[in-house]
Amino acid sequence: MSQHAMIFDLDGTLFQTEKVAVPAFRRTFERLRRSGRYEGSLPTDEEIQSVFGLTHVEIWNRLLPGADEQTKQTADRWMLEEELHCLQQGMGALYPGVGETLHRLAREGWPLFIASNGILPYVKGVLTAFELLPLFSGIYTAGEYQTREKKDLVRILMNEHGVTGGYMVGDRSSDVEAGLANGLTVIGCRYAGFPNFSGESELDGAHVVIDSFPSLLNVIKSVSDQR
Repeated sequence: MSQHAMIFDLDGTLFQTEKVAVPAFRRTFERLRRSGRYEGSLPTDEEIQSVFGLTHVEIWNRLLPGADEQTKQTADRWMLEEELHCLQQGMGALYPGVGETLHRLAREGWPLFIASNGILPYVKGVLTAFELLPLFSGIYTAGEYQTREKKDLVRILMNEHGVTGGYMVGDRSSDVEAGLANGLTVIGCRYAGFPNFSGESELDGAHVVIDSFPSLLNVIKSVSDQR
């Protein structure tokens, strides 16, 4: 029996990452500097935004080059604390139409999943803050499964839940690669009127690119009509 599902990236797809990540990174680097673990200048907004979508290992290798492993682990722990503080303070926002569209997909019987390069407490923190957590059948993160590539994370998700097809929805090349490698229809997200942190070729290979989240519903209907 085949089971089709919708698999979503979180940051840059459902959630406006920069509204929480930029202040959280700044606070983290200020803590590192106060504690004597870091002596450089604070990263610019552009440097922070350049690591969106990377795994946590890749993030700290880029932002703390040459730092020892203990410093990177401390930075990672403090970053999570600061992200959760920002969420508790009401920072952050979903992209327009995300909540309503996810509720509609759930009502229509779609199993919904998250596949994120983030870590589980952060992903759950975002979904909890916006009352979306109960909509998802599973949350898969690189931090929890120690995967280096998102295609492996999606493969694990599909195997564990018997998913044989459906959609991968995301804003980065890793999402496109993950969907294609696992036989999913790939919907790339590049939203009109919002910051875009990826290059022009980032979504090459996606079957469809949408400029607003609710457009997802039309894509699904169109694909279903063609079957």
